[in-house]
Amino acid sequence: MAALSGVRCLTRALVAARSPGAWRSLSTSSVVHAASPNQAEDLRVEGAFPVTMLPGDGVGPELMHAVKEVFKAAAVPVEFQEHHLSEVQNMASEEKLEQVLSSMKENKVAIIGKIHTPMEYKGELASYDMRLRRKLDLFANVVHVKSLPGYKTRHNNLDLVIIREQTEGEYSSLEHESARGVIECLKIVTRTKSQRIAKFAFDYATKKGRSKVTAVHKANIMKLGDGLFLQCCEEVAELYPKIKFETMIIDNCCMQLVQNPYQFDVLVMPNLYGNIIDNLAAGLVGGAGVVPGESYSAEYAVFETGARHPFAQAVGRNIANPTAMLLSASNMLRHLNLEHHSSMIADAVKKVIKVGKFPSAVPSFLLQPLPSGV
Repeated sequence: MAALSGVRCLTRALVAARSPGAWRSLSTSSVVHAASPNQAEDLRVEGAFPVTMLPGDGVGPELMHAVKEVFKAAAVPVEFQEHHLSEVQNMASEEKLEQVLSSMKENKVAIIGKIHTPMEYKGELASYDMRLRRKLDLFANVVHVKSLPGYKTRHNNLDLVIIREQTEGEYSSLEHESARGVIECLKIVTRTKSQRIAKFAFDYATKKGRSKVTAVHKANIMKLGDGLFLQCCEEVAELYPKIKFETMIIDNCCMQLVQNPYQFDVLVMPNLYGNIIDNLAAGLVGGAGVVPGESYSAEYAVFETGARHPFAQAVGRNIANPTAMLLSASNMLRHLNLEHHSSMIADAVKKVIKVGKFPSAVPSFLLQPLPSGV
């Protein structure tokens, strides 16, 4: 067995080793205390939080299986409603998309794997993943990049947050051939959405006790588009005098992240830049397999990996790292106000990595930085 089963099995053991009365300690109902074990289990099911689960492609189903096993071991009061949507497995249609949307709108909370987007053009420019995010207006993607003790990386003790606007920008799916051999791809930047993501970033910094927000842009070249985004960030920054505000051109930001990532706290940026920076920053702390992420609208919250990779070449090989998905699941539980279960799972995962001691079936490479795409 390799990384997937190793972390999963040891996490289950750590979670199961916690107080057997953990669920009862969370309940204030005298009925639960007086009920038999079977009756208590029935009450847990009835009172479970419904969550939409979308396994996605590649190793997504394997990672979701790990989440379900850990949740079962921790007696987490969550009921997953599983749906499948995939453009590469012939499981994508308008009907399936509407089923997923209906479930997510009803439950308000979802955990999803990467829905792979084929490069081939088949008549529709917007992928199902993009359409899902737009229909739910999941405008803010948040990736908390934090070092995990036990992973040997060039930089230690990193703690920064990347906030990405993900409903417009370069991913607007507005492309056309204006003349033979000439393709125009439109980048959409609006004042409304730029102000909204800027305010989200400053509100996030305020709520989390962060001290600085850096707006990342390319306004020196895209003077109108990125210029508008930068202007909106500057206007919003004036409303938060206690938060330090800086700006940085995207190419310089990439270099600075590699050379001195400690200078950053919260970064806010348009769509494409956020996609790139998410992956770059994940590489600083161990790879795509260790960084959790989440996306928000005014109504919905979706939890996922911070760097989105299907890692299709690892399917069935039992080598995918479930850390990012388990930490995302832990963040989801915190969002649901299940603080005890959230901390239980996150602490168990981090302890496994920090201690670095595994059953003999688990190889030592689990503690090494993950290869690209993991």
